[in-house]
Amino acid sequence: MVKNDSRRRTIADAGLAVLAREGSRGLTHRAVDVAAQVPIGTTSNYFRSRDALIEGLVERIGERLAPSADDLERRSKAAPGPALFADYLRDIVRRLTDDRDVTLALFELRLEGGRRPEVAAVLGAWQRAGFDADVAFNTAAGLPGGRREIALFHYAIDGLLLDRLTTPIDQETSTDDVIDDLVAGLIR
Repeated sequence: MVKNDSRRRTIADAGLAVLAREGSRGLTHRAVDVAAQVPIGTTSNYFRSRDALIEGLVERIGERLAPSADDLERRSKAAPGPALFADYLRDIVRRLTDDRDVTLALFELRLEGGRRPEVAAVLGAWQRAGFDADVAFNTAAGLPGGRREIALFHYAIDGLLLDRLTTPIDQETSTDDVIDDLVAGLIR
C-alpha cells in the first residue's frame, strides 16, 4: 500500500467534501479522485474498497474534530462546574459547525449506518470511543452528571447541529444560549 500520509489526508478530505455535497450515493472512488484533483485511480490505491474508504473517512473525521491541545490544557486548569461543562459543549459545537463538511459527512455516514451494518460497526466504534472520552473528561474535571447526562447532551447536540446546519427552526436564539439552557436543564 502507498504510504504518503499527506496525500491520504488530502484524499480523505476530498471524500468528506464529496460525502457532504453529494450524499452517500455520490461517494465513489472516481468522485473523490476528481474532488482531490488527483489522477483517476489514486483513491483506490489508498482505499481499496468502499468500506476501506469509509473507514478512512471516519478516521479523518476524528482527526479534524479533535480538540486542540490548548483547549484541553485551558479546561484542565478551570474550576469544575456547569460553566466549564457549557464551555466544553460550546467548543464541541464550534468545532462541528466550523467544519461544516465534516459534520454533514458524519450525518451522512450515520444515515448510511442505519442501512448498512458494516458502516454502523465502523462508525459505532468511533462514536463509543468519543462518548467514553467525554464521560472520562466529565469525571476527571469533577463535573456533575454521569453517563446518562452525557448521553442526553449528545442527543441534544446532534439535534442542535442538524438544525443549525440545515434548516434552523429558530434563527433568533444564539447557539450559545441554547447550550446554556441545555446545561441548566440537564445538570442540576
